[in-house]
Amino acid sequence: MEKHALQESWEKYRAAELKNISPLLEQLNFSLETEQVHISGERYLSGGRKLVLIGRHRADQKKVVIKVSSDDQGRREIVRERDCRKILKKINFAYRVFFSPEEIFFLEKPPYTVLITAFVDQPHPFLHRPLLDQFFLALKALEAQEGAHAATYEHAHLIRGVFSRWNAQKYLENIDLCIPEILLQEKNDNLKNALDQAVMFLQKNSATIDLYSDFLVHWDLVPHNIRVHHNDIYLLDHSSLRFGNKYESWARFINFMTIYNRPLEKMLLDYVRQNRKAEEYLSLRLMRVYRLVELLRHYAQTIPKSLGNLQILNKKRLSLWTDVLISVLADRPPSDLVVENYTAERDALRSEEEKIRQKELH
Repeated sequence: MEKHALQESWEKYRAAELKNISPLLEQLNFSLETEQVHISGERYLSGGRKLVLIGRHRADQKKVVIKVSSDDQGRREIVRERDCRKILKKINFAYRVFFSPEEIFFLEKPPYTVLITAFVDQPHPFLHRPLLDQFFLALKALEAQEGAHAATYEHAHLIRGVFSRWNAQKYLENIDLCIPEILLQEKNDNLKNALDQAVMFLQKNSATIDLYSDFLVHWDLVPHNIRVHHNDIYLLDHSSLRFGNKYESWARFINFMTIYNRPLEKMLLDYVRQNRKAEEYLSLRLMRVYRLVELLRHYAQTIPKSLGNLQILNKKRLSLWTDVLISVLADRPPSDLVVENYTAERDALRSEEEKIRQKELH
């Protein structure tokens, strides 16, 4: 099967990095597992020269997660994530809800930066738990973030220089960057009209975005970035933390559930509608729209980076999320049929390697 040049470049980088890092890990008394699903499949589309590997600590044979990079940006990301882990422990709310996997080893030895943490086992993937368990765990994670506000002296002092702060202006500026990149790949009227409406919706309600900003958010809060062990929530990705609109985490999580768990999507939306002010539900819709435009940009960017079935799939993803954006703007649920047709097509078009990776992620 023909491969895109970007995929070939990633695979060469991956092979070279594994060859070079293995002796260093051996010296540190760690070994790598034979199968490394996190760096396979569609991973090359995500960009970034950082490997997330699974290994063993030879001293006790315990499973570990190894994040490693020789790329300047990748190394900075690992260091920043470590800094975020440290600060998260100092923010009061963290003791009540979020846990971080134990740090076992950290090394900066040019050209490599290496962060090794304990592997957090979970008896059941999040999406395999009973629906009510998923709901209460999600609520626990989402509401916990609302306990950390940048305006308090304690938090302002802690976050300075580590966590970025986003307000309405920042969100709107980023939307302005997203839209030309989307339209560069797809110019149909349906999409363009939806994007125009999205911009107007966000601009018109910018005061509401600011009203609920300066809260700690994890802008990529999805099941594969957390693990649940004995009902404790472990955060696996600390690089996606910032202070922004309190519903940005909610938006990312709910948009994800549009594909993976429609009943949970509805339960979370109903919870906000029924238990919070109308303005807060509006804020959630605003953030859903914002995150959907970002998602459309992501998939638009993947189209020229892919070939064959994967490129067909990425175009279908662009179409699906356009439909979801239109639905959220109209404040109605996306069509079940549209989502079901998409998931069937997705499963047919995905490579076997990507199916294995997704099984491990979720």
